[in-house]
Order: sequence, then structure tokens, then C-alpha cells
Amino acid sequence: MSKITFIGAGSTVFAKNVLGDVMLTPALQGFEIALFDIDQERLKDSENILNNIKKTSGSTCTIKSFSDRKEALRGAKYVVNAIQVGGYDPCTITDFEVPKKYGLRQTIADTVGIGGIFRNLRTIPVMLDFAKDIREVCPDALFLNYTNPMAVLTNVMNTYGGVNTVGLCHSVQGCVPDLFKHLELDQTGVKWKIAGINHMAWLLEVTKDGVDLYPEIKRRAAEKQKEKHHDMVRYEMMLKFGYYITESSEHNAEYHPYFIKRNYPELIERFNIPLDEYPRRCISQIADWKKMREELLNESNLEHHRSHEYASYIFEAMETDVPFKIGGNVMNTGGLIANLPREACVEVPCLVDRSGINPTYVGNLPPQLAALNRTNINTQLLTIEAAITGKKEHIYHAAMLDPHTSAELSMDDIVSLCDDLIEAHGDWLPKFSVV
Repeated sequence: MSKITFIGAGSTVFAKNVLGDVMLTPALQGFEIALFDIDQERLKDSENILNNIKKTSGSTCTIKSFSDRKEALRGAKYVVNAIQVGGYDPCTITDFEVPKKYGLRQTIADTVGIGGIFRNLRTIPVMLDFAKDIREVCPDALFLNYTNPMAVLTNVMNTYGGVNTVGLCHSVQGCVPDLFKHLELDQTGVKWKIAGINHMAWLLEVTKDGVDLYPEIKRRAAEKQKEKHHDMVRYEMMLKFGYYITESSEHNAEYHPYFIKRNYPELIERFNIPLDEYPRRCISQIADWKKMREELLNESNLEHHRSHEYASYIFEAMETDVPFKIGGNVMNTGGLIANLPREACVEVPCLVDRSGINPTYVGNLPPQLAALNRTNINTQLLTIEAAITGKKEHIYHAAMLDPHTSAELSMDDIVSLCDDLIEAHGDWLPKFSVV
């Protein structure tokens, strides 16, 4: 019996979507679904909900929860990762509140920026522990990483974990449909090409019947910018740099040095930037879950419809050898994107079949786009250096190279902020040497 292991299965709604998809896929019937989470109550909730879907769908998959991570992984063919180390309280709160004392504001703080750096530093050791177990009990497994910060964690698992890993994000498949819906354009028959890095990949081409749609997209975007809307940062970046970005405006507001600036407070209002957005979402999700939990657990005839998540389609393509195209986060091996560093993790079109994840060659990005990507890659690579070497100086380097942090703070303040965050996070972080 083939096996899919889901680590972080206490992320109940996400586990329901991914594993509900599996149970609706004919090629995946008979698979064992192994669930693991450190939160036993949430783990049991997920098991019960998935069993309700199994009953309703008539799936022949088996579902089993594990308290031992290694046993959950043993013999797995596919592993799905959806963990969050430290959660909202205390770690997300720390990532937002300590920088505020320095006047450094954030929106999401899960990718780069000072919050993204420290989210990485507390997550990388946990991921490398996963990798150690995988090498021992399921060395040939494909690891699907859904956890942020996507680029760094996918890079670490491939480069230092010795695990075959692809990073998966929602932003690629939602990019064109969301853009066209907002601009009231018909996406029927539209073709597009997207590549770059996670959360900062670029809509490089968008055509219909051979006609470039960018002129009309930009015309409508310029009109939209005359009034407040939810996507003003991305439209501004497109109008200034020429191309649309995959991830949302609230994310991209903190990836660049242009939008969240103490000396230009009017930009927050002008571009409709939601400061402290992620903490608000966390609080709302915690409250919503209490109500949703009762509804899901008490619905014995729970139905599920296959979602747009890539996981089940990847498994299906590998089991059937019928190719499926994804936007995947993979190492830039051989220069898939020629003008980005080879040691970076990039997001490119990939074909999936029985042979696995097959990235496609993109070539050079337009120079301004590659330059923007490199500003984030710099921080990503220095964060990895800090985590692997254990040297505190590389945490400082990562923060001093971060576009938003360095635009707001002096070098001395950046060092002080990093030290304060290290102290505040305490045992959530490994120990770093000052040598």
C-alpha cells in the first residue's frame, strides 16, 4: 500500500482540502494517509473530519493518526508539510511587536523582512529534523512544502536536508484569474507564463490568440489606481516596472523599500496598505475556527469538492504518468532563470509525470525584474547562512540586506533589533555564536 504522510495535520482546514482531494482522485484510491501533528486535539479533529469525507465519498483510502513522527513517515511515498513553528502566540506577536519599538512596521512578515528572517530561523532546525527522519525511513519520498517562508525552507530541504523537495504556493494559479476578475477581463483562451521567486514571480507573458494583453491590462490598471482598491501596490509596481507580480499587495508592500516608510506616512493611505494584517488574520482565524470546528465535526455526511491545491494533481500525475503543469519552487540548478543566482530557489513552470518534478528553462528575466528578485534572494541566502553556520553575524547581514528593514533603520539599530528579537524568542531559536 502506498502512503501519503501529512505533517502539520492539525492545520485542519488545509488538511481537509489536500487530503479530501486525494480521496476524490481515482488513481489514489487505496493509499494510506498518515497524519501527524504535535497538537493531539487538532490531530484528532482532522482524523474525524477526514473519516467523514471518506464515508461520504466512498474512498478506499485508509486514515491513521500517529503520535510518533518517524512512524508516520516510515515508508511514505509522498510527504506534505504544513507546519508553523511558534504559532501566532507567542512567535508572530514577537515578530511584529518588537520591530514596532524601532518604528519598523510590517504587513504579513512571513517571507522576508525582519519577521520573515526570524520565522525562518525558528523553522529551519525543525525542518532539518524532518529531513533526518525522511532520509532514514522514506529516503525516496517526494516532499511537498507548503510552509512559509517558502523559498528558504524549500532551499534548505534540498540543499542541506538531502530531501527531494518542491515548494507549492497558491499565488501562481490564482494570479491571472484574480487579476482578470478585478479588471473585468475575460480570461477564456488566455495563455500566460510566470517565473521568478516565490511571492515575487512575474507575469512575463499574457496573450490571447497571439495578441499581447498587457497594454489593455495596464490601461485598466491605471484607471483603477485613481480610486482605492485592494491591489494598489501590485498595480503600482506593474506600472513602474512593467510586469504584474504573483503575490498580493499586502505581501509586496513589505518586500520593497518603496511603500512602508516613516518619512512618507501618506503612502500607507495612498496605496491602501494594511499594516499588521497577519496578526489580524490570525485572531480572526482562531475565532472562526471555534465555530467551524463544531460545524465540521458534527457533519457526518461531510462532502468535499476537489480544490485547486496542487498536491493531489502532482500525486495523480506521478501515479498515472499523465503530465500536469504546476508552478513549482525548485533550486535554480543549471540556471533555470539565467540571471538569478544558481544557489537560489526559484519559482518556474514544471511538468509533473512519473519521473517526478521536471522544471522548465526560463532564461533571463527582464533585467529590472531580476534585480528586484535579487534584493530578496540576498536576504534569503544570508538567512540560510545564519541557520547553517550558527553565526549571529549572518542574521545581522540578512537584516541589513533586507530592502524594507535597511530602508528604515540604521545598521546599529538593525543589529540592536536582531539582538532584541533573539532574546524575545528565547528557546524558540537555536543558540547563535558571536564568532
